[in-house]
Amino acid sequence: MSALGCLSPKEIQLRTMSRILGGQDVIAIGPEGCGKTTTYVVATLMRLKTGGGDAPRALILVPTKEKVLEVLERFKLLNRNDTFRIVGIHADDPIDTQVEDLTDGVDIVVAIPSRARAIYLKLGLNTNKIQMMVVDDAADMVKQGLQLPINELARSIQKCQHLVFTEVMHDKLEKMIEDFMLMPATIEVDELSETIVETQHQLNYHLPNFRTKLNLLNLLLSDVEVFDKVVVFVNTRLTAQTLSRDLFDGKADDIFVYKPLFFDEAGFESLEAFKINDKARVLIIANENFEEEHLNNIPFVFHFELPEDKMVYINRVIKTDEVDFVALNFITDLELPQLKKIEQAIGQKIEEAELPEDLLIEDLNKATKQKSKRAKELEREQAEEEAFRNAAFQPKKESNAKTTNYSSGEKAKMNKQKKHG
Repeated sequence: MSALGCLSPKEIQLRTMSRILGGQDVIAIGPEGCGKTTTYVVATLMRLKTGGGDAPRALILVPTKEKVLEVLERFKLLNRNDTFRIVGIHADDPIDTQVEDLTDGVDIVVAIPSRARAIYLKLGLNTNKIQMMVVDDAADMVKQGLQLPINELARSIQKCQHLVFTEVMHDKLEKMIEDFMLMPATIEVDELSETIVETQHQLNYHLPNFRTKLNLLNLLLSDVEVFDKVVVFVNTRLTAQTLSRDLFDGKADDIFVYKPLFFDEAGFESLEAFKINDKARVLIIANENFEEEHLNNIPFVFHFELPEDKMVYINRVIKTDEVDFVALNFITDLELPQLKKIEQAIGQKIEEAELPEDLLIEDLNKATKQKSKRAKELEREQAEEEAFRNAAFQPKKESNAKTTNYSSGEKAKMNKQKKHG
């Protein structure tokens, strides 16, 4: 560590290392760059002590191939005497080659969850001797929908230490890890930039899902006097078109789209044209096709979705003499990691606003259950209808069933034979 220039431990290492080396389950929450990766790499090498095993003793799960390569590089820097055999698993290499690498003998596996699960199901990943399971960038894992392979791999390990590293903690993440974490210690560090960036006034609305975001936007924009000139940012042009149709059920005549996808859609080709049009109140802009223009004379800027590039947001909200507006951000759990990156970069927390009392909070789970219940009702109705049809048209008794087709002459002969038989 000293050779790499790390002369003193970072806060997250000071607060977690003794617990990890003591064998406790740990949830470590901290922003990008706070030292999470180095923490579990060093802890893994210290916990396992020596290499040369035939089956993996540590399984490290990360969300992307790029992260696999980054962690392997960190191990390479710290595993100077090469006592540990470390294998990286991602989706770009042939699965058969990866199985061979694992069966040749390995101490530490760094893998994306979906490929690790696939190899486990092919009996290529032995989890019987695993002592440590690390889930890094856990919030990103949830965003990618990787809960199933992570939980299946966790269930395949009889007993081990679990370490979860994430930038944020939210309900979906808690639900993913609750089945395999055993009385974990939760440790959170919050490192903001020492330089505070002066920005426009910002407010965050923390919302559960897209439908509730839409309800809040409808509710706020219904106040025409306050929100008399508004820009709403989303990430894609398709979302912009969808939002324009969903706002006020598509009946408002003062909502427009910036450079719409379809030629017959109401829209503007420039922000300046929107500003000078008195009949236009709301302009929905997709980040993907917007060349940043001055937002002067726009009192309210909504971020219905946070930009994927944090610098797009930061450059937009930096305080200038020419521009003065309020930025209202709609944030779901899945966008919290991006929000944390923004707060870390600008050196300050963004104030969270209270949700209006009359806001309709959409319960998607409830909607799914109602849909399922309606499907069952339709099945029952179809079954009843089928039973009614069967009852109305009873099949003939076997004795009355007509199985042959005789002519009148043949029937007469048969009757005569029966009488005199």
